Amino acid sequence: MKTIIIPEPGKVEIIDTPMPVAKEGEVLLKVLCGGICGSDLGTYRGTFAYASYPRIPGHEFSAEIVEINADAPHLKKGMVVTANPYFNCTECYSCRRGLVNCCEHNETLGAQRDGAFSEYVAIPAERIYDGKGLSPDVLAAIEPFCISYHGAVTRGKVKKGDTVLVIGAGTIGVLAAIAAKSQGANVYISDVAEKKMNYAVETFGLAGGIYNDGTENFIKKCFEVTGGRGFDVSIEAVGLPSTFQSAIDAAAFGANVVLIGVGKKNLDFNFTLLQKKELNVFGSRNALKQDFLNLIDLVSAGQVDLKKVITNTYAFNDAPQAFADFAAHGADMLKVEIDFTR
Repeated sequence: MKTIIIPEPGKVEIIDTPMPVAKEGEVLLKVLCGGICGSDLGTYRGTFAYASYPRIPGHEFSAEIVEINADAPHLKKGMVVTANPYFNCTECYSCRRGLVNCCEHNETLGAQRDGAFSEYVAIPAERIYDGKGLSPDVLAAIEPFCISYHGAVTRGKVKKGDTVLVIGAGTIGVLAAIAAKSQGANVYISDVAEKKMNYAVETFGLAGGIYNDGTENFIKKCFEVTGGRGFDVSIEAVGLPSTFQSAIDAAAFGANVVLIGVGKKNLDFNFTLLQKKELNVFGSRNALKQDFLNLIDLVSAGQVDLKKVITNTYAFNDAPQAFADFAAHGADMLKVEIDFTR
């Protein structure tokens, strides 16, 4: 079969690899559609904190069940599904407390272990979820929606009436904004890419956009739109020291600050600000099974239109170009997907 691989930073190839075999407890899947995550792009660029090489990318995907080698009556051949890509060890302190999304030895497909960007992939049956009729492209976007929902709603505890800032108008940031809005919050989004920010505001009916044209002026605008209070919930979805600092600076006293973005750089900041504002600062990693099940239901019920998040789709053989274009023109692209069927 054909497989997409990142052998080293800046390079994507399509190579021949052996067909996987569904071991006991596993299901063989024919991949239909896959989304290029920011972590996949980071692996391509050489900036992702968890990257190693060579690496088969991909953990946002939809697939058709080809073979079932497991006791899984809820699954049927021909069913179009998605999967939970976060492999936990089951034995560490986090896993024993049920916090499997932040397993101490977590291995996410496409990050710490090879991913799903092949024509076929074998996945444990318990990780596979019925797509409930969603189209393959939309179903492939469920996983990043889960990441964002977990950060905004589960960790950030966004509630009706909150004023929320999402820093970063990439896929995760936009989906975090959508998740927060779904709870009845007034959501603002910011980015250095004004075109992408405005697209998010106009397409998803957000309260407004705050163009990040410099730290001092940016924070001034944040307090202007909140009447001098700051934001009830501030969500960082970029992964840079400057944007995490901005999330703290823009937060109201007693606010929740959530870090979803992943980066490699350190931040030297006046930590007393956390004490002064009595901020609640949360990290957010991965998502849980229930997030997948809830959001598949939410999207299939028509309450969120994920098709609007997908801005670019490439054929399987054009995967190297997809990565190159996304790296070069990310300011003009939101969710980039690969259609494995063409």
